[in-house]
Formats: sequence, structure tokens, C-alpha cells
Amino acid sequence: MQADTHRNFIEFYTRTYYSEYVITIKEHDVALIGLISDVHAAPEPVAEALAIFAKAGVSQVLCAGDIAGYMDQLDETIKLLVENDCQTIMGNHDLLYIDHHEDEPGNSTITFLKRLPATFETVIEGKSVYMVHAQPPDECHGGIKLLDKTGKIQTDRVELWAKSLQSFDYDVLIVGHTHQVFAELIAGTLVVNPGSSVFNNCCAILRLPEMTVEMFPLNGKEIEKTWNWGEHVIYGR
Repeated sequence: MQADTHRNFIEFYTRTYYSEYVITIKEHDVALIGLISDVHAAPEPVAEALAIFAKAGVSQVLCAGDIAGYMDQLDETIKLLVENDCQTIMGNHDLLYIDHHEDEPGNSTITFLKRLPATFETVIEGKSVYMVHAQPPDECHGGIKLLDKTGKIQTDRVELWAKSLQSFDYDVLIVGHTHQVFAELIAGTLVVNPGSSVFNNCCAILRLPEMTVEMFPLNGKEIEKTWNWGEHVIYGR
């Protein structure tokens, strides 16, 4: 019995380290989650983000709302999200679009937007994930702002949200709305905003259970950590 065990070990050792193929032994699985938000009816950055996600091998794509607004290719953007099985939630611009076009008969765009949930939650590799457009529990307005105009973290804002999130019982919180790009551990929760794909030029990949985030630039531009519509119009940012 001992001889057989010893022989089997030698065969396994040899096959693992000296054969023509490589055996990878994992302590646990790793899930890659693609993150986009505030896509604002601009399909090109969404398509670029999806290509990045496909190359990385993500298992799921989450979109934190605001499919509509600002740009004018909403149908094309929705088609991309649907064809790539993106889990999408409602944003304030989506609600505004519904209000303005609800009376249009047979509008498939309205049908899609109306079906969007306000929040999404799941468990991935043992980590609980919660997604809302602006802030918990289900707000589309307000939002978690952590950065100043130059993109630097404001300590007082982090402390403020640490108090607000003390009872928030999730490992990861994914938000959008504020057009800020960050990934910060606040009160035990990893809070991630991938920014706007069209205005912040950014998408992100979340790794679980490691709880790490990598940001990727889009549109052939650098990532704008903060983007504000008023400043864009006035100062050309």
C-alpha cells in the first residue's frame, strides 16, 4: 500500500513538472467583473470597454445606470448592452428619458428602460456585491463624491461616507452618477465608481475575491478622474 502511494506521488510529481503541458493548481477561483457606468447613449466607448473585458476574460459585465442622456445613440447603446448580457440598473437620466417619451406607442427603448431595476445585488466568489446608480439604498440622485476638482481624494468626504456606510453590510458597492473615478475601502466596503465611459474615458475590472480594481482608459484619452458638465461647457474641460 505504501509503495503504491509513493509511486503515485512520483508519477504526479513528474507529470506536473516535467511533462509538455502545465498543470495550474489554484487555491481558489478568481472572478473578473467588468464595470461601466454613465454610458449616456454613446456606443463607441461601450464597445471599446466590452472589447477590453472580452480580452481579459471577464465573467460578467455590470453597468451602473444612466444609459440615456447627453448623446443621441441610445438604441445602438442599448443593443450593445443587451447583446453582451450586461446587468444594467436605472439611472436618473433613464428616468428622465422615460418621463419625456412615455407616451410614444411601441417604443422598445422605453420598454427596456422601464424594466431596469433600481439596484442589483449578488454574491461572487463569496463576496457580496451591491450596485446602485447614486447611493444606497436605491437613490438615483445625490451620489458618493470623494474627489476634488483635481481628482484628489478628500479625506473629510471619505470620513463622512464612512459614517453613512457603517451599517451597509456588503463587501463591494458599485456606483456611478457623480462622474468620478475611484475605488476606496470605506467602513469595510470597497466602494467603486468606474466613472462615465464617455466623459471620464474609463471602465474598470473588479477581481474577486481579491477585492482589487483596475481602471482602463477609453476613447484614446487619459482617464479624467472628475468630470463636471458645467465646467465642461464653461472651461472646455
